[in-house]
Amino acid sequence: MAFSKEQAERYSRHFVLKEIGVAGQKRLSAASVLVIGAGALGASALLYLTSAGVGTIGIADGDRVELSNLGRQIIHRTESIGRNKTESAKEALTALNPDITIRLISEHVTPDNIESVIAPYDFVLDCTDRFETKFLINDACVLLEKPYSHAGAVRFEGQAMTYVPGHGGCLRCVLDGVPENAVTCSEAGVLGTIPGILGCIQATEAIKYLLGVGDLLTGRVLHIDGLTMRTQTVHIGTAREDCPVCGRKRTSFFLSEHRAEYEPACCSRSVSEGSDFPL
Repeated sequence: MAFSKEQAERYSRHFVLKEIGVAGQKRLSAASVLVIGAGALGASALLYLTSAGVGTIGIADGDRVELSNLGRQIIHRTESIGRNKTESAKEALTALNPDITIRLISEHVTPDNIESVIAPYDFVLDCTDRFETKFLINDACVLLEKPYSHAGAVRFEGQAMTYVPGHGGCLRCVLDGVPENAVTCSEAGVLGTIPGILGCIQATEAIKYLLGVGDLLTGRVLHIDGLTMRTQTVHIGTAREDCPVCGRKRTSFFLSEHRAEYEPACCSRSVSEGSDFPL
């Protein structure tokens, strides 16, 4: 493909990077990324994937925009309240870069639909706020051998990691299940900039993977504390041998058999603070 004059100007800063250049930009234009969750994490990730010129972007979310979202979900506007988050996000992304193809999945992912939802995409971003959904995404990506980026945030801190088949462990290698002390966003609160930062990290991981450059957060968990501006990286290494999903000693694993694990314990159970990870 040849870039138009307008496209060449749009991506000119990428063209001068030796790690990207014209050839790399063509790879991005031919690539596809699925973002599950058009909330705080997804908002910044979607904006930067679109501005970077990723050719096809899927958005999966079954929620509608609420007033309480607007303090951190920067892709939505006050006039979007009551609309499907996917439709609101598409409007913003199309205005930013009309050359991008946006596909909408205006429903929540479930054990029944997630495999068909993620199958067409090169890379997946878990931008959800419930541990139960995060394990569903992890398990489905591992089973389908799909690379994906996980992130979560609460209060002033958060974490991110990337799973690539054959390179490092998955979320279940880090956590056996939903932590008992997981808290809701309404209980704990969150500074809007924290998921914004982590969403940018997720978008960066996706772009690096698609280009085949740099070191991904595989086998590592990155923790950010916004109050102290300290970061910490913990190495989790290769897949845990006894991990039920990606371990060498695993047996058959079917999403349908774990349906109860993927059902939220309450309506808005979210990721818990970083201390639930082995940091």
